[in-house]
Amino acid sequence: MKAISFLVVLLAISSCGGGSSGSDITIDSDIDNSSGQSCSTYQSNNGSGSTLNCTIVHDNITRQFFVYVGSGYQSNSPVLFVLHGYTSRGLWIMNYSGFQSIADDTGFIAIYPQGTLLPATGQTHWNVGGWTTSSTTDDVGFINSVINFLNDEYSIDPKRIYSTGMSNGGYMSFKLACDLSSRIAAVVSVTGSMTNQTFDGCNPSHSTSVAQIHGLQDTVVSYAGNGFSKPIEEVMDYWVSNNNCESEPDTSEISGSNGGGTHDVYSGCDNETNVELYLMTNMGHTWPNLNNHDLQASTTIWNFLSKYDIDGLIE
Repeated sequence: MKAISFLVVLLAISSCGGGSSGSDITIDSDIDNSSGQSCSTYQSNNGSGSTLNCTIVHDNITRQFFVYVGSGYQSNSPVLFVLHGYTSRGLWIMNYSGFQSIADDTGFIAIYPQGTLLPATGQTHWNVGGWTTSSTTDDVGFINSVINFLNDEYSIDPKRIYSTGMSNGGYMSFKLACDLSSRIAAVVSVTGSMTNQTFDGCNPSHSTSVAQIHGLQDTVVSYAGNGFSKPIEEVMDYWVSNNNCESEPDTSEISGSNGGGTHDVYSGCDNETNVELYLMTNMGHTWPNLNNHDLQASTTIWNFLSKYDIDGLIE
């Protein structure tokens, strides 16, 4: 019964912060090569850079991802993967997450991949274990293939590849930190967690800066955990231990008209990495901004991630 009730809640969140038609999944390719890659220009009203709608064949499946190259792009650019939630779309999180203007200013490349359909429900997902155990999709390999594509097509900094995501996308970001740590420098999860499978199998190859943004009113991915997910405290404890951080955080208050919250920083970690928790008092299962939950997710995420590369704090 717990599995059924949790799945019902996940279905109820639907787009996790965005709305659109299914037309964003259609590809009109005008560039092809022998690797099965194709990209076409996508017209977007967000940002002053350029957006491509791309596909790549991985594991005999055609996979889609959007590439946003900010107007500030230059050689040796960082890369940020932005992963949508369960039942959602890469296009939707591209539209609501607010990273394009930051990419224009700072020069990183933003990638918005598209998950596949979960056989048990027919809903878009990332294969992270937990409620997605019926999946056989190799999402870690897909992200790795996209990194290879970017390395071929752009001048990227291989030491500054990051991931963030909403809900299921947050779970997937943690999975990448565990299973693709040779390429992922740091991650931020928004309203996600770690499934038992990700948690038990996690073995990163380096100290990894991680941050979690969560709401105490989240009834979909509870702060206290559930049958599929570790409590957020256990997730933080894992990364604190992995990075050899101090066990007690420095805590500061986040003030605001929407209830505010707290910001925990675990410092003293190996390679000057950090583990951080933004816990918002009145926030539910949503992507926060200053107007509704006293925290601008996109700015907070980039300010955190951009301090680190795969070796730790950037000097």
